[in-house]
Amino acid sequence: MSDVYRHVVLFKFKESASSEAVGRVAQAFRTLCDGLEFVRSLEWGVNSSPENLNEGLTHCFIVTFSDAAGRDAYLPHPRHVAFCKTHLDPILERVVVFDFAPEA
Repeated sequence: MSDVYRHVVLFKFKESASSEAVGRVAQAFRTLCDGLEFVRSLEWGVNSSPENLNEGLTHCFIVTFSDAAGRDAYLPHPRHVAFCKTHLDPILERVVVFDFAPEA
């Protein structure tokens, strides 16, 4: 059994989203994760693949938990719900979510 569980989210923002609003997402995501005891880490970045297979998705955020129970506590948590409503819903065009326990 793995002692790591990953929650991967890929975002495509609306054309109308300002660069400032997109920039605030990363800061707000960091603030969200820093305040939740079941989040082990947050990593994020902007797509730089030369393969052009990202289907318009530009930003990746990876939240790491100790197990699926941490993810299960995170998803309905009031701070996570508020983050989504405040920072994502107004500017997000598309999201892809993929959760997994890494295997060796």
